Amino acid sequence: MPTVLRIGPYRFFFYSDEGVEPAHIHVQRDRALAKFWLTSVSLASSYRYSGRELRYIEALVHEHRALFQEAWDGHFGG
Repeated sequence: MPTVLRIGPYRFFFYSDEGVEPAHIHVQRDRALAKFWLTSVSLASSYRYSGRELRYIEALVHEHRALFQEAWDGHFGG
């Protein structure tokens, strides 16, 4: 599971076997986990994050979307 970026307590990554799904990024902090689609940045799922924290993380995904997309394409050959 390649880690693409770390910002504070957040680790942004994807799983190596997820190439059949549209481009997305997972975000983990402790036991909290979320998944964001990259094409049109939006929340796909979340577990143990508050709404306020999800809005902050979504802003981070928007800010680094190009990096996440490049990492996804490089890994999955997109």
